Amino acid sequence: MTETNLHTLFSEHGQSPWLDNLRRGWIHGGELQAWLDRGVRGITSNPSIFQKAIEGSDDYTEQFAALLAQGKSVEESYWGLVITDIEDALALTRPLYDESDGLDGYVSVEVDPGLARDQAGTETAARHLWDEIDEPNLYVKIPATAEGVPAIAQMISENRNINVTLLFSVERYREVMEAYISGLERAEGNLSTISSVASFFISRVDVEVNKRLEEIGTDAALELRGKAAIANGKLAYSAFEETFSGPRWEALVARGARTQRPLWASTGTKDPSYPDTLYVDTLIGPDTVNTIPDATLDSFLDHGTVERTLDIDVEDARSVLADITAVGVDLDDVARQLEDEGVVAFEKSFNSLLASLEAKASDLAS
Repeated sequence: MTETNLHTLFSEHGQSPWLDNLRRGWIHGGELQAWLDRGVRGITSNPSIFQKAIEGSDDYTEQFAALLAQGKSVEESYWGLVITDIEDALALTRPLYDESDGLDGYVSVEVDPGLARDQAGTETAARHLWDEIDEPNLYVKIPATAEGVPAIAQMISENRNINVTLLFSVERYREVMEAYISGLERAEGNLSTISSVASFFISRVDVEVNKRLEEIGTDAALELRGKAAIANGKLAYSAFEETFSGPRWEALVARGARTQRPLWASTGTKDPSYPDTLYVDTLIGPDTVNTIPDATLDSFLDHGTVERTLDIDVEDARSVLADITAVGVDLDDVARQLEDEGVVAFEKSFNSLLASLEAKASDLAS
């Protein structure tokens, strides 16, 4: 098998590249296996990804019709479609999960995004997905809202694997790491089967901060464009290294605990003036994951730079964020806005897809 940049990323730098996309045609047409052969080590999905997959293909029509014929509601049928794709993808990634002793080979599915501000509802939905799918290489995604953080701790205490999503600030990331550790402390028995990642979003931070810097418009502000997201990621990694060390953590390691790896999400560049592999090249370091859109994966395979960059110039990163604050950008407000927008965007995708399925159900009925 040909060694690729993705293989080297893991073998030399300890970073796991995952694919941030999923669709049924890829599962059954060989494309997903081809990605795994090229070095992809996991798969993430979200409501927007499923909206594009299901609305953009006839691959789901036959199963959708069958589910409706069984008396399922449109929403129940939606989850039937999603769970089928997740289960089929899990089967493809299971060998990697076994070979890596549970480090990689995961597939992520997100709870109903309408539950982002509902702790109890999130817990119920996460339990249902975990129990329904019942595979050890599943991650259930829970957003890192104020209501989601205690739900994350509860799910970890119940020995369920969680992918924490929609993280934008180091402060909230610290709360998530505390939720993971406290959840492990409450869990019973050997902890080695519990796994979690924390998805820290990257490119969206630059988009919003750049917008605010341009509104300020001074030379000092404009010089800081394109620097916030990478600096934020580097400080998140520094917090990760600090948290997963010391006596409290070592006591959990003695029980088999695994670190909750930071996962860089939203790593496709949204500004065409930036290098297309910017948010991959600049965030490479051990004990991390980068979930990457397929177009960016293709670019990185072709011309990405594979070298350790994540823990270099950390003090410069701290200075960058201080300078951004000094020119008048409220980074806490940026994080709050991006979290709210992320919740709304996923809920909009979910609701839009349900509306499309309702229309399709009417067509099928007639």
